[in-house]
Amino acid sequence: MMIGRGRRRLATVLGATLLLAVTMIAMVPLRAAVPERTGQADEPFAVEYYYKIRWGHFAEFLELYRRNHYPILKKLQEHGRILEMHAVSPRHHAGEGTRWDFRFTIVYENVDVAHNPDVELRESIIRELYPDRETFEAEEQRRFELFEEHLDVPIQSYSLANW
Repeated sequence: MMIGRGRRRLATVLGATLLLAVTMIAMVPLRAAVPERTGQADEPFAVEYYYKIRWGHFAEFLELYRRNHYPILKKLQEHGRILEMHAVSPRHHAGEGTRWDFRFTIVYENVDVAHNPDVELRESIIRELYPDRETFEAEEQRRFELFEEHLDVPIQSYSLANW
């Protein structure tokens, strides 16, 4: 009986490995067809930030994001480092493996601004907006505790007029 289970496990592992290998091989032509771009120094650069929040804590996460993180982003937008921002959440939940609860998209001035934040500017904004630094840091720590997963996904837009 143990031999049967072992064979089933082996067959499952081999099947999953084969499926992964076939998927990866099938994706090679697709990847080759999509141009690799990391962003040009003189063009806007967009990043999507995905958050998977612990069940039952979305409202608390959203309130902390709105109160402590978004005002900093707005100030960075006033300084021209951020061009656009958009927030969305799904109307219905997905399966646990693919679930995300909140997506915040930021279009930065360029790739350099996205990857090299002006630490001094950010620090001066935080001092201006949050004179009670201890409360700010405690609330930010709580916000980070509320998400199970966080993904930063740089995205490339395509003009469909040129297709």
